[in-house]
Amino acid sequence: MKDGFLNVAAFTPRLKVADCAYNTQQILLAMDQAHAADIQLLVLPELAVTGYTCGDLFLTRTLQDAAADSLKIIVRRSAERPGMITFVGLPLMVCGKLYNVAAAVYEGRVLAFIPKRNLPNYNEFYERRQFTPGAPDVTDVLFDGQPVPFGGNILLSCAENPDLCIGAELCEDLWVVLPPSVNHALAGATVIVNLSASNELIGKADYRKSLVTGQSARLVAAYVYCSSGRDESTQDIVFSGHRLVAENGTLLAESERFTDGLLPAQLDLQKLTAERARMTTFVTKDEGYRVVPFSMEQKELRITRRYDRTPFVPDAAGERDRRCKEILQIQSMGLRKRLDHIGCSHAVIGISGGLDSTLALLVTARAFDSLGLDRKGILCVTMPAFGTTDRTYQNAVTLTRQMGCTLKEINILKAVRRHFEDIGQDENRHDVTYENSQARERTQILMDLANMYGGIVVGTGDLSELALGWATYNGDHMSMYGVNASVPKTLVRYLVHYEADTCNDGKLAKALLDVLDTPVSPELLPPEEGQISQKTEDLVGPYELHDFFLYHMLRFGVHPKKLFRIAQAAFDGEYDPQTIYRWLRTFTWRFFAQQYKRSCLPDSPKVGTVAVSPRGDLRMPSDASGAVWMAELKTIEKNLIKEG
Repeated sequence: MKDGFLNVAAFTPRLKVADCAYNTQQILLAMDQAHAADIQLLVLPELAVTGYTCGDLFLTRTLQDAAADSLKIIVRRSAERPGMITFVGLPLMVCGKLYNVAAAVYEGRVLAFIPKRNLPNYNEFYERRQFTPGAPDVTDVLFDGQPVPFGGNILLSCAENPDLCIGAELCEDLWVVLPPSVNHALAGATVIVNLSASNELIGKADYRKSLVTGQSARLVAAYVYCSSGRDESTQDIVFSGHRLVAENGTLLAESERFTDGLLPAQLDLQKLTAERARMTTFVTKDEGYRVVPFSMEQKELRITRRYDRTPFVPDAAGERDRRCKEILQIQSMGLRKRLDHIGCSHAVIGISGGLDSTLALLVTARAFDSLGLDRKGILCVTMPAFGTTDRTYQNAVTLTRQMGCTLKEINILKAVRRHFEDIGQDENRHDVTYENSQARERTQILMDLANMYGGIVVGTGDLSELALGWATYNGDHMSMYGVNASVPKTLVRYLVHYEADTCNDGKLAKALLDVLDTPVSPELLPPEEGQISQKTEDLVGPYELHDFFLYHMLRFGVHPKKLFRIAQAAFDGEYDPQTIYRWLRTFTWRFFAQQYKRSCLPDSPKVGTVAVSPRGDLRMPSDASGAVWMAELKTIEKNLIKEG
């Protein structure tokens, strides 16, 4: 469970109704298979020892005793399968009343019996005929000569890892107005298991899935759901063995219905606890709970869960298009409000023919359209200098003209050279002064033109650049409203591509696609044979890596070692470990060193869950030390050297 990873599984075994001996053998096989797959938490169906559809046979002492004997066998097998908690359902007689319980079995003992609280007694269900509803209060009952906690308010807590805390509910408990899992989560449970026997009806599977994923989201928890299978009695109803694993609203795994067997998934408990810590409205309370401790080895698991290489960008094309449309609308509505508030009918944009300025122009045009303003009021200023190529220049011109905006060209070479003379800068020395002088000259021109036209300067810098500090302080770093400030570079590409696909203008689409095909560059160094010589990703690293680092570090507070591990899993086959480490180190160092640029950012609209606005999302001191993070990275470097 190092780095918060936990391997879980829902398993629907084969079954014969009321044949405890057969069912026990199937459960033992399930335990063997799960243990061989390195599962640490195994969830079996409701009443798996007997079968759910035994009816009045539950009231017979014969079946009750057989179920108890079966549990003893399961407990003994658990001693031979260390490091795996198994939840299994059975009927249990307590003080003359029969309960439908989940038994938590671990390393040769029963940790707890958790009874079902909400017994359905409507339509095809009549559980109250045989069973008594469980209560939240916890007492001790004897099982096989040993006291075992019995009651609803029980949590199983790992002594070595407080992030692992398990609560349980059974089937109908999830379907009621206030499921027990709500209080479990508020008392500290990060993982909820549900032993279920949910029959199939038209449309019920989709509703069941929405319940599980929705509950995991509301509780900011993992939810492992396992239902009875097709071997239950089909006298009146049919079961499908539907198995689901969800984590904070995301469905990690789902079985095919009408199948048996193992459904594995890997949870990230640190991700859950980080999210809860961030949410000040998640208020914990643990009154009336019995916490049962257990010990589990904290071993390093092989990462099996899937990590998106581009976490800011949806995989599915349809969802991606919907997201792009929504983001463009948020960006343009933010700018629209600012223009409307100050009564402004002009906007000034430094148009370079690159990705970011192109997106800013697209957003500004939408804002103008929504206000009914003439797009001629959008002043697109192209400012050629030492690094400008004909390709980017032509794209800037084409974009401006095709969108019906006003183009103004101001060559800044003369002004920059005069500035070099004033400060004693050698034009042949291509250092940071050489580059930043151009960026600041361009910003000065934009600001002054905004004054002349009574407009505002629309900023073009994106989230990825701000995270890395890849901007000239008081140069492209500054504007009067920055529309791209919470849009990462990987997403900028899709937004521009979306506009190319939907603009219904062949010439504009061609220019947009060529912008996408152009290497990302500030174009501050002279071109080589007419081609861009300064490629940003050669200097600071691939943006897809940096956006991956940014998302997981800011969204979930992932520490460097874990970030390195999950990046290896996500980019396996594309980047080797040394490359990932190199750019992770660059990202971490720059993130801390460049905070001063983010501390004075212009206003900008937030579009996603990750942003760096000093007013809302990242309240970080400009002089915060990154020593702890860099020291952890150093240990990765040492391991890489050892591995050769």
